[in-house]
Amino acid sequence: MGLIPEKGSIGLGSGSTVAIFAKELGRRVESGEVDVSVVPSSYQAYQLAVNLNIPLTNLDINPELLLTIDGADEVDKELNLTKGGGGALFQEKIVASASKKLIIIVDESKLVEKLATRFLIPVEVLPFSLGVVQKTIKKMGIDPILRQAQKKMGPVVTDNGNFIIDLKFPNPIDNPAQVAIDLKMIPGVMETGLFIGMTDEVHVGTEEGAYILKK
Repeated sequence: MGLIPEKGSIGLGSGSTVAIFAKELGRRVESGEVDVSVVPSSYQAYQLAVNLNIPLTNLDINPELLLTIDGADEVDKELNLTKGGGGALFQEKIVASASKKLIIIVDESKLVEKLATRFLIPVEVLPFSLGVVQKTIKKMGIDPILRQAQKKMGPVVTDNGNFIIDLKFPNPIDNPAQVAIDLKMIPGVMETGLFIGMTDEVHVGTEEGAYILKK
């Protein structure tokens, strides 16, 4: 797998496609083929790295990463992304922004013409601001849905102690860059699941093999 550097620190995301990459990385680390440490972008990624005995580091020690490998919920034709289905969008964006390259691994079902075609757009919200944020978003013509936990009562709480609101747009998004700016302008919105202009490569897996999309 040509994505794995021989030496250095990289960001590690989560998801089924990234897990395949992580297993190969763990094998090469164990065999001594590579000397690589990872900054996990979520607790799921942290657990994956620990289980595979991949050395861990953090952004205080390594504030600039060679690359980040992550998945996505949607990828549009400009390689903009919808991310955050797993609730770790804030950390994922920080780790991605600290990387020289962001490489996304998906299958063809994640490719769309426009974002918000198949997935809701998540935003991470300060709990104190929940009501105000929801009211403001409704005025924008968007339906805000507070994400509920699956195995406990109450809303999902992120690793940062915030809530996730999933945004149901009336139509796919024509200008995701402007939408991201508008959402971030709302007091209480900590981050959005719109990753605009950050992606360098998208590796798309198919039944026949894989191909790469680049800017």
